[in-house]
Amino acid sequence: MSDTQSKTKGKSARPVNRWGVGTLSIIQLVLLAAILLAANYLSSQHYDRLDLSREGAYTVSSSTRRYLTSDAIQKQPKPIKMILAFRRTSPFYDRVRTLLEEYSRLSHGKIELEILDPIRSPDRTQEVAAAYGITLIRDLIIIDSRTDDAPVIHEDQAGTKALNANVKLVLAEDMIVYSTDQQGQRRPIGFKIEDVMTAQLVQSIEGKPRKMYFLSDKSRIDSEGENSPWKSLETTIRYQNIQLTALSLAGLTDIPEDAEGVALVAPKYDLTEDEANVLERYWNRPKSSLLVLLEPGETPPRLRAFLRENGVTPQNDRIVTREKGKLVTAARGNFTYGIDFLKDLAGLATVFEGSSSSIEVREGATDLINRKIFPTSLILVTGNFWGETRFGQGDEQYDPKEDTKAPLTMAASVVRGAAADDRFAEDTSRMILTTNTDFLKPENQRAENMDFLASSVNWLVGRESLAGIGPRSIGIYKMPILDAQVSFINRVNLFFLPALLALIGGIVWSSRRA
Repeated sequence: MSDTQSKTKGKSARPVNRWGVGTLSIIQLVLLAAILLAANYLSSQHYDRLDLSREGAYTVSSSTRRYLTSDAIQKQPKPIKMILAFRRTSPFYDRVRTLLEEYSRLSHGKIELEILDPIRSPDRTQEVAAAYGITLIRDLIIIDSRTDDAPVIHEDQAGTKALNANVKLVLAEDMIVYSTDQQGQRRPIGFKIEDVMTAQLVQSIEGKPRKMYFLSDKSRIDSEGENSPWKSLETTIRYQNIQLTALSLAGLTDIPEDAEGVALVAPKYDLTEDEANVLERYWNRPKSSLLVLLEPGETPPRLRAFLRENGVTPQNDRIVTREKGKLVTAARGNFTYGIDFLKDLAGLATVFEGSSSSIEVREGATDLINRKIFPTSLILVTGNFWGETRFGQGDEQYDPKEDTKAPLTMAASVVRGAAADDRFAEDTSRMILTTNTDFLKPENQRAENMDFLASSVNWLVGRESLAGIGPRSIGIYKMPILDAQVSFINRVNLFFLPALLALIGGIVWSSRRA
């Protein structure tokens, strides 16, 4: 044996430094605990939710999200109170609670949410009922946007009691969409939870709905029945907290000062000279707004002249094309880029069912710029469409000498005033013009077109924060399951799944013993 081996055998083993190992282990545990605490704190303060539902039932729309972060809410002197007084047994309690929690989270603390179960918390229920002078016998939501100590209930001169204008009650029934079947029975077919909640929140903050007058003696649109185009228009505008109020233009000297806008829908008869002057004076007023929805075809002369003076001229044609030998009147188009209130829709394709006429838009015309009038195309027709001037005469074919060639516009906006100057931007007048009213019919409605209408109306009244893609209705779906399938699912849940878990546990236990 060599000397080296003998020296190695003679050395004693180095003792383990238990204090050092213990100290290092404690430091590691402390650091691990600190990391876990920091991760939990950061995740509780900075997180996002992922909606995996097929219809996006728990996702807040971009228009609501933008409104929750706008000055209308962020500059509230006091947090807005929301009280969810719902029974936990309510069939859509989870949907409403999740949505309101998103409202509170996205508002960055400007909305304080209280969840109240009238059955489990009777004492608190009585306090809330007494404070708001109501009886909590139905599921409802209370929105309280008062910024001062004004009473919840006040009396008018006639002694009638009413809630404060900044306090709104949202009943569960208001969120349900009903339909009447062939037997005359009223059945729920969906929910409009976010539509109703956002509309009531806006109304609670603003105190009362804004007023838009529609010229009742000039507008001619089908208003019969729950599914009429007029009902669709009125409902869409009402959800933006804007009230359509009838106004007769005949004999009127001026549009009322409280008008947030004027709607002219499907006019059949022309304006008189005095009526045209009233409309012109209103348009020259600061912060005026016009919503003009025309039916395709020949526009009344004086109205057409008024629109032409502002750079948008409806053409006497029909937007058509031929596909496989058939004449197609449903115009396909895309929303244009560069429009602030349509930035969520920019580039998206849409179809306007029914018939449409093209619009001549004189963008960048020198004479209009000198008068501070700026027309803009909002929807450009795509494909091989043209404006047919002999529509209805049969065998429609494109004639470059008579017909309107592409590109075609079927919706436009007009801004009058110094929109680019921040000092005067709020005093600009605004107009929206479309040449199609068929898109309002329930059978022709498309989500992007109704979002376009809602965004346009909000832009007209200067409420751009609510523009964008709006809420979607949530449908009720039924899954038909046969008795044999129900029996199989019960056997899987009661026997096969527990047996599988027991087998896995047995394998793990056996492997550890070995």
